[in-house]
Amino acid sequence: MENKVKINRLELPITQEQLAKKVGATRQTIGLIEKGEYNPSLQLCVAIAKELGKTLDELFWEVD
Repeated sequence: MENKVKINRLELPITQEQLAKKVGATRQTIGLIEKGEYNPSLQLCVAIAKELGKTLDELFWEVD
């Protein structure tokens, strides 16, 4: 799943490790999400969006 997590995380700036701790995930999970190689649960998507100050649409909605 393509997303904008990495772009928004780097704008803060916050590390993958810091984001992972705040949302209760591992750094590896955040890395896989950013690469689009892992589909996070809705609960994790919401937690990431809250920490990055974005909406779900802004982070995860794909527009062609």
